[in-house]
Amino acid sequence: MSIKIQSPAKINLFLYVTGKRKDGYHDLCTLMTKIDLCDEVKINFNMPGIHVACDHPGVPEDRTNLAYKAAELFFDACEKRMEQVPVNGISIHIKKNIPPGGGLGGGSSNAATVLMALNEYYSQFFSREELLEMGLKLGADVPFFIFDGPALATGVGEKLKKYPGLPCFNLVLCDPGVAASTADVFKNMDFRLTSRTKYNINTGLNVLPRGQGGDRGEKLHNDLEWSACNLYPEIVLAKKEMELLLQRDVYMSGSGSSLFALFSGPETAGKGYELLEKKWVQGSRKIFLSSFRQ
Repeated sequence: MSIKIQSPAKINLFLYVTGKRKDGYHDLCTLMTKIDLCDEVKINFNMPGIHVACDHPGVPEDRTNLAYKAAELFFDACEKRMEQVPVNGISIHIKKNIPPGGGLGGGSSNAATVLMALNEYYSQFFSREELLEMGLKLGADVPFFIFDGPALATGVGEKLKKYPGLPCFNLVLCDPGVAASTADVFKNMDFRLTSRTKYNINTGLNVLPRGQGGDRGEKLHNDLEWSACNLYPEIVLAKKEMELLLQRDVYMSGSGSSLFALFSGPETAGKGYELLEKKWVQGSRKIFLSSFRQ
């Protein structure tokens, strides 16, 4: 049996670093939503062992791949249950559309997709809560892709709360041609330059304008942007050019390097995409037209 599944990217509409933990990780407060830029994941069940293949040369196909780790974790959890569940193997093929190292959660999304697909194949052997716990063992962003809908994430990203009523926006997304290292971006961060304003779900603050015609009214922020831009000048240059050409604010997702500009409708977003496409005919940058995934 084989299936094909879309594995969506995410963007951080705001990201605040609220502190550093004793274990070396950082506490965050971030609002995330899935977008309709997706990897395509093909899964073959009942295969011997675990195998991963990907069409992107920068993505590992061995045990270090998060999708591989997700399958391994799932099968290990099945065996620990000591129940009569026929556990075999899995073959995973990933067609990469989400830029690796772009702060869009592509690897985390692939891992979550594999966990959910296996759980569906084995007749919901684990509860949603158990899948979320498995996801956290793989990475801080993985639980979000198992979670349903936009979410406010706190802690290291594992504490998720629904963020209801988020309006749907279109976006022009740019891969500036450099893969950012999450570890390096956090290591290079200067707490003196982080915002003192901390959002939580009870503030009632609308970070996005409501209704049509709401372009250029958003209130977004990313505490990691200074660090990423300091490490990767390609992000700075692409951001400045995007803001000049699109005549609106441009934001960075996660720890970088991907940049995005928001539009209230597909027509204005399409015009922005076409403008960048004409100006950036050559080079390593890539442009995507996307929207919030409902």
